Amino acid sequence: MERRGCSYGVLVVEIERSVCSPSKAFKEDQLRACGQPVTDTASKSRFVVGSHVWVEDSDEAWMDGLVEEVNGEELVVNCTSGKKVTVNVSNAYPKDTESPRGGVEDMTRLAYLHEPGVLQNLKSRFMLNEIYTYTGNILIAVNPFQRLPHLYNNDMMRIYKGAEFGELSPHPYAITDRAYRLMINDRVSQAILVSGESGAGKTESTKSLMQYLAFMGGKQQAEGRSVQEQILESNPVLEAFGNAKTVRNNNSSRFGKFVEIQFDQNGKISGAAIRTYLLERSRVCQISDPERNYHCFYMLCAGPPEVCEKYKLGEAKSFHYLNQSNCIELNGMDDAKEYAETRRAMGIVGMSSDEQDAIFKVVAAILHLGNVEFSEGSEPDSSAPKDEKSQFHLKTAAELFMCDAQGLEESLCKRVMATRGESITKNLDPKAAALSRDALSRIVYSRLFDWLVNKINSSIGQDPESKILIGVLDIYGFESFKTNSFEQFCINLTNEKLQQHFNQHVFKMEQEEYTKEEIDWSYIQFVDNQEILDLIEKKPGGIIALLDETCMLRNSTHETFAEKLYQKFKDNPHFSKPKFSRSDFTVHHYAGNVTYQTDLFLDKNIDYAVNEHQVLLNASQCSFVSSLFPPVEESAKSTKFTSIGSSFKQQLQSLLETLSATEPHYIRCIKPNNVLKPAIFENSNVLQQLRCGGVLEAIRISCLGYPTRRTFYEFVNRFGILQPKVLSKSHDEITASKMLLEKANLVGYQIGKTKVFLRAGQMAELDALRTEVLGISAKKIQTKVRSFMSRKKYVQMRICATQLEAVCRGTLARRYYENLRRQAAALKIQTRYRMRQERNKYRDLWSASTTIQSGLRGMAARNKLRFFRKTKAAVIIQSQCRCHLARSRYVRLMKATIKTQCAWRGKMARRELRQLKMAAKETGALQAAKSKLEKEVEELTWRLQLEKRIRSDMEEAKTQEIKKLQSQLQESQQQVKDTEESLKREQEIAKAASEKAALVPEIRVDATLVNELTADNEKLKTLVTSLETKIQETELRFEETDKLREEWLKKATDAESQINELKNTMQSLREKFNSVEAENNVLRQQALKARHDNVPVLNMHRKSNLANGSLPGDEQTPHGTPMEFGRRSLIERQQESVETLINCVVENIGFSDGKPVAAVTIYKCLLHWRTFEAERTNVFDRLIQIFSSAMQKQDSNADLAYWLSNSSSLLIILQKSLKPAGSGITTPLKRTTTQTSFLGRMVFRASSITVDMDLVRQVEGKYPAFLFKQQLTAFVEGLYGMIRDNVKREVSSVLSLVIQAPRTAKAGLITDQDSYWKAIVNHLNDLLKILQENCVPAIFARKIFSQIFAFINAQLFNSLLVRRECCSFSNGEYVKQGLEELEAWCTQAKPEYAGSAWDELKHISQAVGFLVIFKKFRISYDEIISDLCPMLSVQQLYRICTQYWDDKYNTESVSEEVLNEMKTLVNDASGQANSENTYLLDEETSMPLSLDEIASSMDAKEFQNVVPPQELLENAAFQFLKS
Repeated sequence: MERRGCSYGVLVVEIERSVCSPSKAFKEDQLRACGQPVTDTASKSRFVVGSHVWVEDSDEAWMDGLVEEVNGEELVVNCTSGKKVTVNVSNAYPKDTESPRGGVEDMTRLAYLHEPGVLQNLKSRFMLNEIYTYTGNILIAVNPFQRLPHLYNNDMMRIYKGAEFGELSPHPYAITDRAYRLMINDRVSQAILVSGESGAGKTESTKSLMQYLAFMGGKQQAEGRSVQEQILESNPVLEAFGNAKTVRNNNSSRFGKFVEIQFDQNGKISGAAIRTYLLERSRVCQISDPERNYHCFYMLCAGPPEVCEKYKLGEAKSFHYLNQSNCIELNGMDDAKEYAETRRAMGIVGMSSDEQDAIFKVVAAILHLGNVEFSEGSEPDSSAPKDEKSQFHLKTAAELFMCDAQGLEESLCKRVMATRGESITKNLDPKAAALSRDALSRIVYSRLFDWLVNKINSSIGQDPESKILIGVLDIYGFESFKTNSFEQFCINLTNEKLQQHFNQHVFKMEQEEYTKEEIDWSYIQFVDNQEILDLIEKKPGGIIALLDETCMLRNSTHETFAEKLYQKFKDNPHFSKPKFSRSDFTVHHYAGNVTYQTDLFLDKNIDYAVNEHQVLLNASQCSFVSSLFPPVEESAKSTKFTSIGSSFKQQLQSLLETLSATEPHYIRCIKPNNVLKPAIFENSNVLQQLRCGGVLEAIRISCLGYPTRRTFYEFVNRFGILQPKVLSKSHDEITASKMLLEKANLVGYQIGKTKVFLRAGQMAELDALRTEVLGISAKKIQTKVRSFMSRKKYVQMRICATQLEAVCRGTLARRYYENLRRQAAALKIQTRYRMRQERNKYRDLWSASTTIQSGLRGMAARNKLRFFRKTKAAVIIQSQCRCHLARSRYVRLMKATIKTQCAWRGKMARRELRQLKMAAKETGALQAAKSKLEKEVEELTWRLQLEKRIRSDMEEAKTQEIKKLQSQLQESQQQVKDTEESLKREQEIAKAASEKAALVPEIRVDATLVNELTADNEKLKTLVTSLETKIQETELRFEETDKLREEWLKKATDAESQINELKNTMQSLREKFNSVEAENNVLRQQALKARHDNVPVLNMHRKSNLANGSLPGDEQTPHGTPMEFGRRSLIERQQESVETLINCVVENIGFSDGKPVAAVTIYKCLLHWRTFEAERTNVFDRLIQIFSSAMQKQDSNADLAYWLSNSSSLLIILQKSLKPAGSGITTPLKRTTTQTSFLGRMVFRASSITVDMDLVRQVEGKYPAFLFKQQLTAFVEGLYGMIRDNVKREVSSVLSLVIQAPRTAKAGLITDQDSYWKAIVNHLNDLLKILQENCVPAIFARKIFSQIFAFINAQLFNSLLVRRECCSFSNGEYVKQGLEELEAWCTQAKPEYAGSAWDELKHISQAVGFLVIFKKFRISYDEIISDLCPMLSVQQLYRICTQYWDDKYNTESVSEEVLNEMKTLVNDASGQANSENTYLLDEETSMPLSLDEIASSMDAKEFQNVVPPQELLENAAFQFLKS
């Protein structure tokens, strides 16, 4: 409540000076009220030459300038516009040159609280799209006439929720939140009063208020239609039937509205009620160009074709009530779309489709009724429908009203006059008939609107048990047009009453402020506008009373009424008569003088339905129409009327009683220009609205007290220069403030508990003294600087002279040295030239001699080369000849050798053929043995012990067979060796024979003997040929035999694999059969014992039972015989194993090899028990209960991290292991069965089958397994979110202190701000330690830290956007220092855990980097978006640039050109339909990890070396964990 006293009254300290050139007497009254003498001295002390002042201007209202000359009470001011004016000192106001370019958020902080200062502040903020400004606890809203979607969304609501008032930027949400908090905490009803002229944005402000209330107190109803939704959707319905386009506004509310939103004890909306005031009924029948009638008429005409055909409607311009103005359509408004939206909203608020049809039927009937024209009838002074067109519209209206058409015509053209004892029917002339038609249209529409309001109220419902409420008043502002009728009179009466209530509220706040600060305020006198209210509503004798009296007289006219007013109030100072008017009158309202035309006062004040209209519509066959005109009593059928003015006065009194019982909050809406366009700020127009908003009346209250109030810190900080010793730490702020005030010789001020209270004008005197001190100080500084600059210039000149002399001497020396160098160089050049000439001669002679010598030597070398080539050719010829002779001899020997080899190979081939035939016989024997083994396998597979014996027998058989084959192999190898040795011996014999034959001398050959030998040779050749043919045939047969053998091997391999598959299938079926038999036996025993409890059965295979120590004898036989007595059942053993596992893993059993033991143990057990392949099991439910209980420990990050580690590791294993059924990727869960035959072993070795001995194996999972995997995924997400949110809460509490650091540091409440960042780093270290100790996968750690850093980024960055004190140079340095600590932490934590967390701080790091730049005005927009802040949007940059202020070095923000470029881009983006609705950063609340990313983050082999818990290893049922 500290700011409450500095409310709207403080804002308007001196604003009255600009209103209609206020008189000098009023200014003197202000000076006297402030305790200042009205003398020249008092005036002169405020300004000196060089002072910046504001002066009045006829065009711009106010201009700023510089005082050039002071001549007594006259000031010569050179204005910034180029004008030079002379003004009186009383008409000039000081200008604060130190005010920020973007203005201040709360105008109570202005150094000079006067009219030009307030106007300039509003204009500065408006040009930066800052449309909201505080004045204490009152909000001024300037209509931007453009979309600013970033200001209104759920993100903004969440930011303002629970924030301290004044802590964030001005906003209607802040006003609403303050009202809501006061209502909840104090249990006192609240009211929010929204006022302003047409087009100022009252309706939109009211919508935002109601949206925030729905956000804060909304709750969902059972039927799905919430109260808050109905309240919000009532707005478009009432706007459709109560809003219209006026000269000043395209969507002007032509009625007042007060919405009472009721709340229950928990602060939730429980009910609501809507009250309406003074609907402008005359608009139904009469509009002026370029205005429009009510929106509903145009919506209905633009409705769907079937609707228009149903109601016989045409274009809107074809109806008389609509075509009186040329404005039919509105830019930016689609009537057809609005019709659909209105129908939807009507359905939400509880109107049935039949009721909606009836409503629009009445609206259509009014349009048709307006097209009925009248002409003179057959009788004198009578009337009748003019033509067939009028008859058509009359009949259509009667059809829509569902009444008699003839009766409707008579009710319009005739009037029944009731007299004593009889009634007389009077004909109406055409003009009177048209008035009767319009009267009927007005009364029908008025009652239709009242029915809509009542229907909405009954549909929403009120809570009779509600004790608290928040009322939102959206009512017309003060109106003053060229033509002001009865509506403007009632509207201005409303504003007079509300202004009185406002004055009382401001006076009350002033009193509370003074009481709180414990200063004297007893002299303040409250001045209100009661005299004007008495003039209007006093009874008897007021204007309304005289109007009612005149209306009751039959022959009275508006001139009679005006004459009564003139006579009654001729001496009243607040009433006057215009000079050139006979029936007008002027009332001097608080906001100015308004002249009213009384022409229609009497007609508009009469509120009764014509009896004929009442009877006709009451008899309507449409229940809806008849309900609008209920039957009236006989006494009410007389001509006695009800005064609208009196009724309105009673409604207004009831409203004020409601407001008096609530705590008020004010929103003043301002329309910046009359052309309804953005970026136009008309000073005169705004000043007029400030006047109409009650600013002047608030001035009269505020100026009597202490309008200027500064905290001790601000006062000492601004004026400490007047006495520098007060800035030392030896004086506290209160003592320093008193010393400064005594130094300034001020009187009339007061010292409060936390603030200095100054009278009007004293701030200017203090600033004048401050300016004088600054001027003297500036002169001293200039003197010292000039002296320093002169000495510096002298020293520089002396140094330059010395350097010049040195340069000259150096130049002369260099020239002399250059001449010496030239002479030496010339001698060297001559020497070199002569030497070169002699050297060239020597080289020519040497070259010629060398050439001759080389030619002679080359010729001798070529001759020698030719001799060498001839000799080499002769040698080659000789060698080739000798080679040919030797080769011919070798070929002959080779042929003989080959013949001999062929004979020997034929012999060996026949021998090998016999061996192959023997092998083929052995293969048949093996095939028979295999068939016999298959039969034996089928017989012996159901008993494990017998199978083991068979395996051992087969192993012995294999060993013997191997030995036999090895011996055969050795024999074959020996035969091969013998054959090779015989071949070698024959080759040696043949070689020796050939050598001997070569040595035999040539003898004479006997021809006979030669012939015999030749014949024998031929026989041998024939024999060799036959042997070769047989050998080829033998080779072919051998190849065929080899192929046949391979086919037999392949068939044997297939048969062997089929045998293995059949064995596995038989074993699986046997296990399933045994399990089913065991279950049946248990159920049979339960039935015998009459047990009704359900025993959970685990569907696990028999193999797991055998591994746990169960014997086949424990099961039922295939014939269903019962199990042996006393033996434990299979299910009981399974339950015991599950219980043992659950009891073990429910505790923290630690980690092994950096991996969680519990997760790996659970997986091993489930895999061994084949639970993943079970169709139904309760093991997964038991495991889920463990994780559910772990999630209940929400506050312990250590426990959550332990279970996150286990659940995520188990999830990773399941993701790698489980595969859908039928995927064909299943890996066997056991070793392949050992082959029992030699052929089988050969196939086994050839196929290279490997057994997967890894921990993680692919399994075909059933539905329970995949459901467990989904639930496990949900638990991982939940545990992850809990850990993240816990750390966010811890960090958030520290971040709030970081965000509040600029304000608390300014107030001197803290000294060690660095501790906040250290606390954040400590929280991060604690989390990192917990995650490392619990072996949480690094991918989760990286994502958690990334999201935490993103949260820090969003919180800090959003604080820059919504808190101006955070957007400063010093805070930028402070945050930048903290970010450096976070960056150091990221480096220390290593990328394995920190990951890309630092990248999440890009927004805030770039923003604070921009804040701490000194020369921002030199930076271009392209440099900002490309180099400095590439991550920031133009909306965010614009917000930062407009809010920036340098509290350390007083540097400027960006240049005006850059700011204007940003503003243009922001406005263009706001006008786009797909533009973003907020410039705030959102937080990511989901887990940004997919299941595949989690699974791929770790290798399954990492879990291989995990050691199971010792407790389970000691259990006989868990011996499988050792393997």
